[in-house]
Amino acid sequence: MAGVPIAEITHGQMPIIADHAGEILALAARVAGDTDFARILNYARIQRAWCGWGLVPGSISDEISPFNACSHAWLAATRELILRMDAAGTSAQARDLARRIDAEMLMSQTALDLCAYSASPYDTAGLVRPVWADVLRHPASLGSIGGVGLLALALAALALRWLLRPVSAVAA
Repeated sequence: MAGVPIAEITHGQMPIIADHAGEILALAARVAGDTDFARILNYARIQRAWCGWGLVPGSISDEISPFNACSHAWLAATRELILRMDAAGTSAQARDLARRIDAEMLMSQTALDLCAYSASPYDTAGLVRPVWADVLRHPASLGSIGGVGLLALALAALALRWLLRPVSAVAA
């Protein structure tokens, strides 16, 4: 089955869409759209998860981040959702949100900034994953993923220590 096409997004548009992503996805979840709309919403959710929910430092702003290509994909899908809701006249809330985003894009000095992924169209049939091999060469990604890993190890050590603690006899 062919995927639903999703228009590309410029590097400069990404932070603006990212700022409104939660609101767009929440609004889209309440809309009864057609099958294509539902597929784009599902794709945006999956892509966002693959990209670490945009929490990895530099995933949106740094073109050389191993998470930048997948961030382009989820933000392009998120942008596609608000554009479709606005075009369909879904709700006054969708129209107002689209207008606010348009105004921010016009006011932004960087909305037209391009990068290597700015001309990449996407579709719902192809997931874009982070380039894990490049994490070792990207200090911000390595630091954040390493920090989460160290935290997980510390929590596992605490849990193990708690599980292996001596059980004291209860006085009878």
